[in-house]
Amino acid sequence: MSSVSIIGTGNMARTIGTLAVAGGNTVEVMGRDHAKSADLAKSLGGGTTTGEWGAVPAGDIVIVALLFDGVVPTVAHYGDALAGKVIVDISNPFNATFDGLAHREVTSIAQEVAKVAPAGADVVKGFNTVFRHVLENGRPDIFIAGDDARAKAAVEAFVKSLGMRPMDAGGLKMAHWLEGAGVLTMGLARHGVGGWDFSLGVTELRA
Repeated sequence: MSSVSIIGTGNMARTIGTLAVAGGNTVEVMGRDHAKSADLAKSLGGGTTTGEWGAVPAGDIVIVALLFDGVVPTVAHYGDALAGKVIVDISNPFNATFDGLAHREVTSIAQEVAKVAPAGADVVKGFNTVFRHVLENGRPDIFIAGDDARAKAAVEAFVKSLGMRPMDAGGLKMAHWLEGAGVLTMGLARHGVGGWDFSLGVTELRA
């Protein structure tokens, strides 16, 4: 099983933490508000620990479960504390109307994280195409993107421990398109599907 540190104490941090503990993983919670981190760690159970904000995370995989505009500054703040870690960005940089991306360049939050991450750290995009309650109650496909094969393999193993199927979308530049897929899910929820109880997935046709 994996050793995971979650930066953040919000809904996605709670959901991923709950699934991680149930999957037999070692979990650490890190938040700006230590009391909130301690409360979340206690509610997750399973030996979940609390780390100090900005300190070296205990986990080999570090999931940054923050709103998109806080991800890059937080990784920059942690700096060398993230050296050698696999950093997972799960954010969706939606615009104000949720029908486009907040950044206009062909980039992604994950790619911007890679620019400020310390040497030896590897960045993987993942979990951003699934609504929280679907992640909590279903078994969706989890799309990931990253440049380092070993980092992606580590994230894939973690995803499998949650009872879900990882789907490798390619290099880190594909993170831009995964963020676009996040926008697509919002459009489908509001129009074609007309609800939030679904996820994007892959259906393989076999002869």
